[in-house]
Amino acid sequence: MARVELAPEVAADFDRILGHLSTYQVQSPERRIGEIIAALDVLEQNPLIGRPVANNKRELVIGRRSTGYLAFYRYVPEMDIVFVLAIRSQREAGYAERDGGPG
Repeated sequence: MARVELAPEVAADFDRILGHLSTYQVQSPERRIGEIIAALDVLEQNPLIGRPVANNKRELVIGRRSTGYLAFYRYVPEMDIVFVLAIRSQREAGYAERDGGPG
């Protein structure tokens, strides 16, 4: 079973997501965050489930449309660790340059 670790920057991603949900008065924002965390838990058993993107990184699709998110991560099989690098809404333009992801 792979270990899942969140990069420190992911805390800012959660803050941004919660701020967005609050701004638009979305009911049950804690449920949305719970859905993201539950999806990340899947990576423990299936670290290669996300679609491949640049530089040996992967992208996990969580939900869909206006309630959908993307988790950008790297799996290191030699260490059996999944490093979650960023979480974004599917509607956002792309990952910040710090992630090295698609933009």
